[in-house]
Amino acid sequence: MRGIKIIFWILYRVWFYILMAIPIIVMFPFLLVSILSEKWYPYFFVMARIWAKFILFGMGFRTKVEFEQQPEAGQSYMFVANHTSMTDIMLMLSVVRNPFVFVGKKELAKIPLFGFFYKRTCILVDRSSSKSRMAVFERAQKRLHQGLSICIFPEGGVPEESVVLDEFKDGAFRLAMEHEIPIVPMTFFDNKRLFSYTFFSGRPGLMRVKVHRFFETKNQSPDYKKTLKNEVRELLLKDLLADQK
Repeated sequence: MRGIKIIFWILYRVWFYILMAIPIIVMFPFLLVSILSEKWYPYFFVMARIWAKFILFGMGFRTKVEFEQQPEAGQSYMFVANHTSMTDIMLMLSVVRNPFVFVGKKELAKIPLFGFFYKRTCILVDRSSSKSRMAVFERAQKRLHQGLSICIFPEGGVPEESVVLDEFKDGAFRLAMEHEIPIVPMTFFDNKRLFSYTFFSGRPGLMRVKVHRFFETKNQSPDYKKTLKNEVRELLLKDLLADQK
């Protein structure tokens, strides 16, 4: 029985990367054109959402989203969520309709095909370099001025399997306060259970998302950043711990 499970997990992982490649190959000419100019990014975003939904469907992942508040079209937001799986990217794209730009780790740019577009459309960060972290703020500010939103996984990476929710970094909250855009906290309940970074694991199932009420950042003092960060983290942690019971 164990041997059958291992074979399934290997094939399931390989299938994931095949699914990542298929829509990129099919849409390649259109994707290529859409990245030639930053003003065409919304068209790229539409195709990215198709790519994400194709993967989730192909992997047997169904989604269920609970909205406490709906993002408004044409508004900029800071989207934040817990980070446990590569499927977090697809789930975020599937749920959010407002065009946004990911701030993500530069290592993902090494993935064939996916990495080609990832490094040209996302804001990459080398967390070991203070210069890189400063450049992130400059690029994010430019994107916000273009009317886009930003998505950051504030844990700064994927924590160990035993960690329910890691400590949050300041970046998302600092950017949101500087630009006075609402923070949209989102809880991803099932991604770790269904498709964690542990290779020999994973299965189809339901991915639940809770989009919480937004945290406003207008007319707040700089000291509010720490309070804001802690309140958002506690909100997501409460969800995750309650779901484990």
